[in-house]
Amino acid sequence: MTFPLPLPMRRALALAREAADAGEVPVGAVVTKGEEVLAETANAMRGSSDPTAHAEMVAIRAAAVKLGTSRLDECTLWVTLEPCAMCAAAIALARLKALRFAAEDPKGGGVVHGARIFTQPTCHHRPDVLGGIGEEEAAALLRAFFAERR
Repeated sequence: MTFPLPLPMRRALALAREAADAGEVPVGAVVTKGEEVLAETANAMRGSSDPTAHAEMVAIRAAAVKLGTSRLDECTLWVTLEPCAMCAAAIALARLKALRFAAEDPKGGGVVHGARIFTQPTCHHRPDVLGGIGEEEAAALLRAFFAERR
């Protein structure tokens, strides 16, 4: 039995498609607080010439500004790709309540692969993590994007 994707993940996937159309790696992110969308962004590294402008980082910054606080402890981050170590550390620092992601990233992930930031003894906050939500669509977007560039 399949279930419909939650609205925030559907929106993150749409943002990932828009990013790909703009020549950015297709990753989209949405921050919610309850049912309210606080921020929705896509990768912007190339367009902004900012190596830290991963979708997650931009979304966390925007949500913090909207709420007027660096603590996003009642918020959930929805992202189409497993966050890297930089983004996972930012998630912990922002004290996000939950992380929901689509595709795993065996090469660059920092949550279930690589650095596994949330399992480190120096990590002071561990969000509730659930992956695989919309995994097939997110992975297909990434494969198509990189196939066109090889």
